[in-house]
Amino acid sequence: MARISFKSTLVAVFSLVLIVSGGAAFANDGGDGGHGEAPKEEFNAGESILHHIADSHEWHFFSVGEKHISIPLPVIVYSPQRGLSIFSSSKFHHGEEIHEGYKLEHDHVIAVNEDGAADESVKVYDFSMTKNVVQMLLAVITLIWIMTAIGKKYSKEGAGKAPSGLQNAIEPVITFVRDDVARPNLGHKYKKYLPYLLTVFFFILINNIFGLLPGAANVTGNIAFTALLALISWIVIMFSTNGHFWGHIFWPPNVPLPVKIILIPVELMGVFIKPVALMIRLFANMTAGHIVILSFVSLIFIFGQMSTAVGWAFSPVSIAFSVFIYLIEILVAFIQAFIFTTLTAVFIGQAFEGEHHHEEGAAHGEAAAH
Repeated sequence: MARISFKSTLVAVFSLVLIVSGGAAFANDGGDGGHGEAPKEEFNAGESILHHIADSHEWHFFSVGEKHISIPLPVIVYSPQRGLSIFSSSKFHHGEEIHEGYKLEHDHVIAVNEDGAADESVKVYDFSMTKNVVQMLLAVITLIWIMTAIGKKYSKEGAGKAPSGLQNAIEPVITFVRDDVARPNLGHKYKKYLPYLLTVFFFILINNIFGLLPGAANVTGNIAFTALLALISWIVIMFSTNGHFWGHIFWPPNVPLPVKIILIPVELMGVFIKPVALMIRLFANMTAGHIVILSFVSLIFIFGQMSTAVGWAFSPVSIAFSVFIYLIEILVAFIQAFIFTTLTAVFIGQAFEGEHHHEEGAAHGEAAAH
């Protein structure tokens, strides 16, 4: 009975999430784009979906008519011609007004002239606290709070006591990353890289889960975010390399000379392709999930444009498919964090693989001598 009740509650919560998301999409794009007083236009599903997965200068939840439920965020812009300007994004009134010579156009701050036209002669550097930035900071605070709380509990109760509460939920995950990701790929050096791998895993996981909440930002679906994570991993990989690694790159052993001429550029390109693979894999998978869910919700309003009755009739089908994809996205949130962490560990292990085999061979030689 408890199991049925839990499932029913879970489905109800996810249905509510999807209805709120779909209602926001319709309110924003079914008429005048959510802002202004233009005549009602046809619902544009593509524009609505891209709007919801993009970054923004305000934390917008939903709209009811002309009333927008949102949290304004700080706008921080610098221009060599105009200096530093700091103000609330509410001054833009959802992109309808100009403030201090700046205007919000397609979620980008641009400089404008007195007549409101874009001034391309003014260079604008945007350092604003956008929705993605704020949610990323919330994820950092959450990660620090979780790990600090668990660390204090270990210090207070000791490692010999059975874990409980939050510690009981996190410890198996930490053990899993250590035993199934770090040790198999990094060998005897796993302890050196384990803190970084755990940080990457939980940071991506927390951002993935936050991104599934109603009104939240799609941080891991932002190419700049995944690019920076991939760059950091690439730096760690490069600092882990040794002479054996670069020797195989620039002069592969036991390979005929004609093949080496082809293989060397390929191997060298592989050094830079690895972080690109990390970047694109996380970005594409997390973005695709959000697009699929919003596409199913948008079908309600697409059919609703034909007939209100048809829109209402199709709603249960759309919601059912959306909830199904939503449940899969929860699994994908964990899988993508695992894949990014595992590939990072694999690439780091490959960077000092020759050293690892050399030490293993020396150890076997000493054992045989004894």
